[in-house]
Amino acid sequence: MVNSLQRYILKRFFPFKDWISDLKNPKILQADIIAGLTVALVLVPQSMAYAQLAGLPPYYGLYASFLPVAIASVFGSSRQLATGPVAVVSLLTAAALEPIASNDPSGYVAYAIMLAFLVGIFQLSLGLLRMGVLVDFLSHPVVTGFTNAAAIIIATSQLSKLFGVNVVSADHHYQTVLNVISESLVNTHSPTLMMGLLAIFIILLVRKISSRYPAVLISVVITTFISWYVKFELNYGGKVIGVVPDGLPSIQMPQIDLSQLINLGTVAIAISLIGFMEAISIAKAMATQTKQRLDADQELIGQGLSNIVSSFFQGYPVSGSFSRSAVNISAGAVTGFSSVVTGIVVGITLLFLTPLLYHLPQATLAAVIITAVINLIKFKPIKYAWRVQKHDAIISVVTFFVTLLLAPELELGIIVGIVLSLGSYCYRSMRPRVICLSKNNQGVFRNSDTNNIPKCCSISVMRFDGPLIFTNAGHFENEVIERVATKPELRYFIIDAIAINEIDATGQDMLHSLSSRLYEQKINLYFARVHKPIQKIFKETGFSTGEWSNHFHRTIDDAIEFAWADLGCTNVSPPFCKSEICPMNRDTAGLSSIYEASIKKLKKE
Repeated sequence: MVNSLQRYILKRFFPFKDWISDLKNPKILQADIIAGLTVALVLVPQSMAYAQLAGLPPYYGLYASFLPVAIASVFGSSRQLATGPVAVVSLLTAAALEPIASNDPSGYVAYAIMLAFLVGIFQLSLGLLRMGVLVDFLSHPVVTGFTNAAAIIIATSQLSKLFGVNVVSADHHYQTVLNVISESLVNTHSPTLMMGLLAIFIILLVRKISSRYPAVLISVVITTFISWYVKFELNYGGKVIGVVPDGLPSIQMPQIDLSQLINLGTVAIAISLIGFMEAISIAKAMATQTKQRLDADQELIGQGLSNIVSSFFQGYPVSGSFSRSAVNISAGAVTGFSSVVTGIVVGITLLFLTPLLYHLPQATLAAVIITAVINLIKFKPIKYAWRVQKHDAIISVVTFFVTLLLAPELELGIIVGIVLSLGSYCYRSMRPRVICLSKNNQGVFRNSDTNNIPKCCSISVMRFDGPLIFTNAGHFENEVIERVATKPELRYFIIDAIAINEIDATGQDMLHSLSSRLYEQKINLYFARVHKPIQKIFKETGFSTGEWSNHFHRTIDDAIEFAWADLGCTNVSPPFCKSEICPMNRDTAGLSSIYEASIKKLKKE
């Protein structure tokens, strides 16, 4: 017992022991250092931009990029996942905090820190309780619809900073965007717009030349130099980052406001699930490339601890980043030490390099956000979902429009998507596919309706494609009764149970009742290809014992042969069916030996 507990503690709280010994290899150590530096060059400007998106002073993005980045890599399961401020989580943070603290800057920051703490506690709890499976409630169509909407909301939220105009936020985001466009038509601040467009142009140009170059950093350096050289703030009235406090963030206990606990708790759950979905998705993609084994629960622990640490060092909620993780692995990162290096570089920036950030134009940060989230807008997955399952595509589209229309209350879009997904699943579980089977000329059982195969009037074979439980027991019974009603000469009803992998008390009671009702009509209910767990249940309840034991058969052919023998198909005239299309009355390849012998005897006589 003690050894098991020790192994659990080592696995959950010291996962880095699996890769720390790899750093003894100089090549791996060098690769991780280079990758960590490369990611830091991207993270520093991005984190400030995302903090601005979250409604916080830009330097809070650096606080959230210092220790949380390293903690997530040390205690997570992915060795290349780059954690820190991300666009979607920043947007969710702003959406949650604006209604309750938009007019109180100090309170806004306190609530952001509290939100990071709540997110961390929730994720850590899920990981320790091994509840990572809860993330599966966020289906891919919901995430696709939400991400597309969020990307559009994020991009359009930066238009005011790009055009240099100020408008009052409306009740809904789309109303605010319309106000920004209206204001921009008459009051655009041209120097700000030119600076923002220049930043976008540089980022896109550098990316086109080579993806290996830090496009964001190059754009930030050039526009910051221009801003300093032309005195963008003084001579042109442009907005810049301004004074960034130097030094590392001090450690502080997050302030918990119980009056806002419910409001922030709901958003914390949404951020926890959405953020972790983003993190685990990129981690899985990289694990496929590196052949690394992932542990979703361990990743939840790593993400949870990183958010808790972020809250203690004045940061806001963080998550795994698609773009920076891609940079990390492409730069050659082998272990989680690369993220430790990234955190160290951010710390050095906070200690010594903050004066260089004073003249960074806010329009440049808006450009960084816009160019970053454009890649999140992807409608091909929705088209693909339409080809796979139309209801998935519909759920994705509904989630997309609900999120757009109800923003800034983004969590409502997620909730609607989850409810629709669960509703769709419940409906499909209530109405599994039911098909009638008949043998074709090759002796293979196929759907008699879609393949136009004649049906026997005395024997019917039906396959039920789903578990037989309380949600669909009534549907199963109705399908059987409907088919019985259309065949007055029916004597045997065979259930192909190959797809029935579960049965509950409701399904069992229904079968008891149905078999008795059919027996009263002189119709026998047979079963073929029943799975062993289901057979065990039937045996324990007495459904397959005694005189009922001959109602269960290994194959469909065995059940049909038993029915033929019971009907006396070797007699001169078959009493079970007079239809010319009945398989009993025609020469069909692949029929059983008993049936073939019966036909030959009938022809001779």
